[in-house]
Amino acid sequence: MSITIISSPSCALHNMDDEHPEHPSRMHAINDQILSSGLELVVRFADAHPAHFDELLVAHDTAFVQNIFDKAPVEPEDRVWIDDDTIMMHQSLNAALHAAGSGIMAVDMVLSNETRAAFCLVRPPGHHAGYASSSGFCLFNNVAIAALHALEHRGLERVAIVDFDVHHGNGTEDIFKTDERVMFCSSFQHPFYPFSGDAPTREGILNVPVPAGTKGAEYREMVNHWWQALDNFAPQLIFVSAGFDAHAEDDLGHLRLVEDDYIWLTEQIKLIADKHCGGKIVSLLEGGYALSALGRSVVSHIKALI
Repeated sequence: MSITIISSPSCALHNMDDEHPEHPSRMHAINDQILSSGLELVVRFADAHPAHFDELLVAHDTAFVQNIFDKAPVEPEDRVWIDDDTIMMHQSLNAALHAAGSGIMAVDMVLSNETRAAFCLVRPPGHHAGYASSSGFCLFNNVAIAALHALEHRGLERVAIVDFDVHHGNGTEDIFKTDERVMFCSSFQHPFYPFSGDAPTREGILNVPVPAGTKGAEYREMVNHWWQALDNFAPQLIFVSAGFDAHAEDDLGHLRLVEDDYIWLTEQIKLIADKHCGGKIVSLLEGGYALSALGRSVVSHIKALI
């Protein structure tokens, strides 16, 4: 099979609040679109394994991880606020461990040639979680854990992360701010939450602040320099922080991308992956809150990966 979708029922049990945008219905909407599109006939499915405590430490501070474990509610009625947007309930830690574990599992499967590429259909998302912080709906940084697993435990020397979520992947940048083994390409609406990413940084971090209202053609021009930079970097594995909240139908952002733009992004990433790493791509779900648009965009992304 050319691509594997890695997911877990545990990720759908994390429910911060019925009115919270980062809701289990996100996974249900994506699964519905996968079924209606016929993708289930051409992809492989795998159940995510939960990450172990020590596996989180490749990207996070030990005391921070221990604090999350210590705070995790046990009773169904209990809630713990991590920040103004992020809540833990009694199923949250288990969901976050499966989300982080999916990326580790995807790396192992791709590098062992069990699959050419993988899409991790998981939640909570991760790219706002820094080395010692959780925020913005995120507990642990799933893509950073996966990337560092590839570097520290699978012998790779260079990996790239492409993040096209409407919000800046500030947590990912925090973790890799001095790690030149990682090229990080991030586009995001600016000024917008988390109000970061516009300051100059190291050479291998290519941030693209995007004004509200930007449409696909303008957006493509703004990120077009990524592809030559990635080609020069020659990554041995490419990761995608696949957020779909820059879609025109998504009320949590104010960009105007559509499915064709996600197809284009995925095709450009795939060209680099085909040239430098045998097509090996690990993509992990980040944002996307307009349910129909989210489902359609994920299906477009997966089809382009295939």
